[in-house]
Amino acid sequence: MTAQPSAGRIDTSRPHPARVYDWLLGGKDNYVVDQEVAEKLPPEARLNAMRNRAFMHRAAAWLAGSGIDQFLDVGTGIPTEPNLHQIVQRILPTARVAYADNDPIVLRHAQALLVSTPEGATDYVEADVRDPAAILEHARTFLDFSRPVALSMIALMHFITDDEDPYGLTRTLLDALPSGSYLMFSHGTTDEHPHLVSSVTSTYRKGEIPLRMRTRAEIEPFFEGLEFVRPGLVTATKWYKDSPAPRAELSGFYVGVARVP
Repeated sequence: MTAQPSAGRIDTSRPHPARVYDWLLGGKDNYVVDQEVAEKLPPEARLNAMRNRAFMHRAAAWLAGSGIDQFLDVGTGIPTEPNLHQIVQRILPTARVAYADNDPIVLRHAQALLVSTPEGATDYVEADVRDPAAILEHARTFLDFSRPVALSMIALMHFITDDEDPYGLTRTLLDALPSGSYLMFSHGTTDEHPHLVSSVTSTYRKGEIPLRMRTRAEIEPFFEGLEFVRPGLVTATKWYKDSPAPRAELSGFYVGVARVP
């Protein structure tokens, strides 16, 4: 794989969403400031993170099984095996996966862990979803935008507040993709855990991490103009295609896969 040089140092004085999520998934690549936030979240947070990760595995495998061999993963997070490229390259060894994240620690781990199959390739750029032009500029040097690309935005946009134009940022990325591309998307919600709204939002706020959980109606516009793959926009444990049905459990994420017409 190749990677762009890190533009900044790792800030261990403030928690970072990627490192909090790493802790929730049982990872070790986090710091005390991240642990302090994660440990104050309700127990459901760890279960929801795992259910969301399982959705990503199912959806990525389905896309690869459908012949999609190019992926742009925005908001990669700290690598937790199996990573996206490992899922898809088991099915399509020639698949190419471009990762993008704004945390320098992700770059450090990407260089060591995001290792492609010999037939395929992985790449990484340190970039922020708030600057989609920079992501696309780099992705075009690695992916072939004349062919379908799967855009992966997993557990990312609930950290983008309304004043940062989350729908417009997503649309900029989607508008760059050719017909036949896909959006693989998940977004935090408290629709099935209304009693947790206050504790979750206040915990992240105290950690100075912006958080904007959204309802199903507020998440639907991210898919505007796209064609949903069945079962559509559902909670994480209700999305599956060619795999066994997950356990019917509550979820803190809405998820969906949709095709660019």
